[in-house]
Order: sequence, then structure tokens, then C-alpha cells
Amino acid sequence: MTVIEIARPSAGLPGAAPADPPSSLGGLERADGPWVVERIADRDGFAALRADWDGLLEGSASDGFFLTWEWLYTWWKHLGGDRRLALLAVRCGGELVAVAPLALGRSREWRPLPLRSLQLLGTGQVGSDYLDLIARAGAERPAAGALADYLGEQRALLELGQLPAERSAAALVAERLRERGWGELERTTHVCPFIDLAGESWESYVAALGSSHRANLRRRLRKLEARFDVRFERAHSEAEVAAAFEILVDLHHRRWQGRGGSDAFGGPAVVAFHRELVGLALRRGWLRLYVLRLDGRPAAALYGFLYRGRFLFYQAGFDPAFGDWSVGLVTMGLTIRAAIEEGAREYDLLHGDEDYKFLWANQSRELARLELYPPTAAGRLERPLRQAARALKARARGWRRRAEAALAARGDGGAA
Repeated sequence: MTVIEIARPSAGLPGAAPADPPSSLGGLERADGPWVVERIADRDGFAALRADWDGLLEGSASDGFFLTWEWLYTWWKHLGGDRRLALLAVRCGGELVAVAPLALGRSREWRPLPLRSLQLLGTGQVGSDYLDLIARAGAERPAAGALADYLGEQRALLELGQLPAERSAAALVAERLRERGWGELERTTHVCPFIDLAGESWESYVAALGSSHRANLRRRLRKLEARFDVRFERAHSEAEVAAAFEILVDLHHRRWQGRGGSDAFGGPAVVAFHRELVGLALRRGWLRLYVLRLDGRPAAALYGFLYRGRFLFYQAGFDPAFGDWSVGLVTMGLTIRAAIEEGAREYDLLHGDEDYKFLWANQSRELARLELYPPTAAGRLERPLRQAARALKARARGWRRRAEAALAARGDGGAA
């Protein structure tokens, strides 16, 4: 573990906004004490942060399920791969004030130059949304200064994905690094549809759906109840969760069999990650794992989390043998009803702009990717080269779409 001590967070270059005064540090008892950035490079050090992590996260503007210790530690344990842990813990007077959950690894994108890349834990295959740095409310700016001082010395490329586009703690660090001559690229990458459930009953929510979707949902529910013994069950015990998880994985693979497959539960490491996570989430009261049974037979399953009043729809599966009964649609509706009954104020369908999500949701948030390039020769070259490569890829996609459309039109004309 490397420890870097910073006497005070830097105010930045001349002309930059000064760090917030100690009086705004959210009740820190030793605002004038030393600021220390610890680099935690091993799993034992990560595990030792567990006791302080919950309180820090709850007291931050970044608070969200995908930033919990349980999600990120389990991700690192199973899916860290060949990355090197580079988790930064910021302390003021010994008190934990901020965490930058980072790892050093290779970019998933084409990179023209061999720059080291720091990425957020949770990035990649398992689809973590709303990733960010974590800072105590009221201490965001001085903590950002401390992190920028440390990161500025490392000179590694920062690739921060799945950030909330509207506001993030990472943006404050980016501001400080720009003052030090770092380059920046930011772009919107995903949209997360969500349902505002505040003040809603199941009846009022269904009444506000589009007329065709509302009629279809009611019709499908009536038909299922008329034809089958319908049971919609939530797994509560460890044994029930273990059984329901295996049903979920099986139904998910069945759903995608013959349709190109899905990597949501692809590979033993991803499955092991989720097996361990569901147990941790169950013990914290966050897990919501449901199975829809028709005449006792599992027809569909849905996997989500209820975290601080927000239901997060993570993954689902259904048996294609029941496809004509729209069991996926029915299961989604029943989980929204269950979330309302539990008092959830929001149902988040997470990233993806699939049409079916907007049958249920009429609002959305954007996720962004932030890249910060060090003021080195390699950093100054990497940014324009990467922009050019992306422009070429976008142009190639446009050419391909136009060619496919032209071929389809030619085929239609021949058939006529």
C-alpha cells in the first residue's frame, strides 16, 4: 500500500477556484488536519474499507447500489482479471472523506499509444450503472483537489465510464485536472429509462400507461389467471435464492438460445460473481429475485434490487415454451406492482434504449463516458487519434447501413 500525504488540497493553478473552506466540510472534526491519499493495491486492503464504506456512501451525492462495497468488492474478486487494483482512499484527520474506486488496466477500445489506463471498478461485462467517485457531501471540492494532486503525478489516462451525465464527483476531479493542462473528452453513451412511482398506486400507474399497452397487460394477466394456477414468488431464504438463481440463469439462456445468445451470465466468472452477490444482497435486504410459476412450472424470472427506495431491474429470463403467453411482459408488470406495494419511489430499468422499456417508462437519464488525457506527449497525441478513429468507425457504420438499405430496396424491387 502506498501512502501519499498532502498537507492541504491544492487550490489549483493561478486563477483557479480555491478549495472550499474547512467550515463547509460536512462536520469533519479535523478539517485542518493532514489530507492523505492512500493507494490500496490488494484485496485485504479493499476488504478493510468495508466498515467505513457504508457511511461514506450514504452521506454522498453519488449514493447508489452499484457503488456499494458489496457490488464493487465482489466484482473485483471475480472479474478484476488482469487489472491491478488502484483504489484511492482520501482521509482528512484520519477520517474517510472520499474513495476513488479505480483499477489500472488495458482499455477495451483501440488505443494507438501505450498509455496506462485507470478505470472505475465495475466497468465492463456486468453492466454497472451510475458509477462514480464517492465523496462526503460538503467535502467534494477539497477531496477532488486531493485526488487531482495524486492523479496528476501518476500521468495515467483516466477512462471513466457509466457516469451519471447530469452530475458526478468525477467531473470535479476533471475540472481540477483541466486546470493542470489535462485534455478531456466527454460523450453520452447510454440512456436509462425509469418510472417515477412517488404517490402512485398500481391502479393509477396502469391507468397512465399507453392505451394499447395497458389493454395488452390487463388482457394477458386475465388470460394467464384463467388458464393456469399462477404463482408469483419472491425468494426470501438462502435456499430459495440459490434455487431461484439457477432458474433465472437457465431461463435467461433459454430465452436467448437461437437468437445470438447473451453474455449476461456468460462464463463461470460472471456466474460466480452473481452467485456470491445474491447472497450478500439478500443479507442486506436489497435482493429482489422473483419467479413466475404456471401450474408449478417456472415460466419466467426477474432479478433486481431495492436500494434506498429505488427498484433496479437488472436481468430477466423466460421459457420460450410460454412465449405466446407474454410471460416476460406479465413478470415485469408484477414486479412493478410489488415495488409500488413496498413503497418504492422509482423503478429504474437501467441502461438500454430497447423499445419495450419505454412501454413502461416515460422518463430517462443519460450516462456519460469521461476521458482525461495527461499533459504528456503521448497524452496529447492519444486524444486526437482516438477522436479520428471514432469518427472513421461512425462513418463506416453509416456506409454499412446505407448499403444494407440499398440492397433491401433492390431486393424489394426485384420481388415486385
